[in-house]
Amino acid sequence: MSSVARRFLLGMALCGSIASAQRYVIADQDASGPGGSDMMSLLVLLQSPDVHLLGITIVTGDSWRDEEVAHTLRLVETVGRTDVKVYPGAAFPLVRTYAWTKLADKMYGVPSYQGAFSDYRMKRAWDSLPVMREGAPTTKAADEDAAHFMVRMVHKYPHQVTIYAAGPLTNVALAIKLDPHFAELAQELVAMGGSLVPQSKADEWVNNPRHEFNFWFDPEAASIALEAPWAKITTTTVDVSLKTHPDPEVLDGLAKAHSPAAEYITKYFRRPVTINYLWDELAAAAWIDPTIITGERYMYMDVQTSHDGNYGDVLTWDEKFKPALPLNKVHAQMDVDQPKLAKFLIDELSKPAPKTVPGSDELVK
Repeated sequence: MSSVARRFLLGMALCGSIASAQRYVIADQDASGPGGSDMMSLLVLLQSPDVHLLGITIVTGDSWRDEEVAHTLRLVETVGRTDVKVYPGAAFPLVRTYAWTKLADKMYGVPSYQGAFSDYRMKRAWDSLPVMREGAPTTKAADEDAAHFMVRMVHKYPHQVTIYAAGPLTNVALAIKLDPHFAELAQELVAMGGSLVPQSKADEWVNNPRHEFNFWFDPEAASIALEAPWAKITTTTVDVSLKTHPDPEVLDGLAKAHSPAAEYITKYFRRPVTINYLWDELAAAAWIDPTIITGERYMYMDVQTSHDGNYGDVLTWDEKFKPALPLNKVHAQMDVDQPKLAKFLIDELSKPAPKTVPGSDELVK
């Protein structure tokens, strides 16, 4: 065998080993944009060489689904990753409605943040598109819906696919109801959600520490997801998120870089940052590098689905006190190494744009 042939075969073997080392994930996101936590978290998964992002599924949460789809399509265009397809998911929560939410405001008090149900977002039709600061996308979303795509992927790559859910869990719940084997065929569920005892004087939690938006927006979906038979569930809680900050370290660091991802964040992440945290970025980064998390609680978790003043609140139990329900123990992240997180985000998002991978739901060869 010639030396050229040996080098070729060695290169192929190395490529194969790199591909096999990649971790497969579906990013389920309420992709409000441009900029902000939702989009930065997607960039973390798009930029990491250790991640094979099979697709991005979109759910109404911070904004309405169709607007979020458009922002996500424009994001992948901007960073040269149109190989990663965008799959529209649920436009509305399973049960919660705008009308009931407004009635509950009068009966039980008004949450400080209501996402797509916020009054200013309800001034236009849910399926209308505003003028986009970053420009309208030229590519189109996939024809397949989010839940069916999720089910298809866990059957294609059984016990290999992480479901990263950084918005309300509506799409995840629909996938569970479509296929009772969905959760057990996935590798794990990583969710940005839940609140236990956050140390904060912010209006959103000071009087209701068990309130967290992603679980609150679709409580029934969150409960369905938390009760499903996953091999592992990890939640990035409000408690740990409040210990992170994008400004100034992360944003200043990215402003010095010139990758497409860093330039996107520098251009569209609104500054000064006064009330924002690294919510979804932390969930993505800690999945890739678990050493970023320095403390967690391991407990049974569910969500209140009774339509009362605590609708959507987080419920937790230790082993001794849990109810006779099919509950899972959840790894609830509580503490973070903020400097390590900041360095991770700067390093990942400062890299050159990854090469486009033909067929994002195929293994890299």
